[in-house]
Amino acid sequence: MIDSFKKFLNEEQDPKAIEKIAGKLNELLMNEETVEYIAVQKKPAVTISPDCVALTNKRIIFCRSKNLGLAMDFQDYLWKDVADCQMKEGVFGAEFTIKTTDGSISKIDYLPKAQARKLYSFAQEQEEKQREYRRQLELESKRAGAQRITVSAPLPSSQASQPSPAPEEPRPVEDEITASLKKLKTLFENELITQEEYDAKKAEILARL
Repeated sequence: MIDSFKKFLNEEQDPKAIEKIAGKLNELLMNEETVEYIAVQKKPAVTISPDCVALTNKRIIFCRSKNLGLAMDFQDYLWKDVADCQMKEGVFGAEFTIKTTDGSISKIDYLPKAQARKLYSFAQEQEEKQREYRRQLELESKRAGAQRITVSAPLPSSQASQPSPAPEEPRPVEDEITASLKKLKTLFENELITQEEYDAKKAEILARL
């Protein structure tokens, strides 16, 4: 089974920890989401279930152990919501930190330096993609705003001086009824409707008086 996780073991991650976290991550993945890298915390003291951070093609997922490793909390951030990723190396490892567009911060420490560098490198690539994505959205928004702005040009003097045409007066109801009756009679005389249809329609028209 560990063969399927070999791509995550390039920087000497703990195979058991990778197998455990990868199994849980597979249940959380969205449609067309793939895990690109997993970094496992390595504290100076022995840790039964270390914390991890996983990078996918869609988000960053922090995996934090609780209840002596019997349970795990997952905290995820979509790449589009990540404003900045940072890495700081120390004596006992490195710290990986992210800052979101709304100002919140999440971090994981005691990462092996090689794994932290790999995280940082992948995160930088994603940041660049998101900056370009946000730039395109901003340009599209500006173009859409420009298209909504219209300037009303003044009418030519020849048109401006001409009075507006008077509104057409409504035709009297009697004229419409007379016209309808004539049309109905024509239909009857041309044998296009029956006597019964003629009488019924005539009564309906006269009822409008």
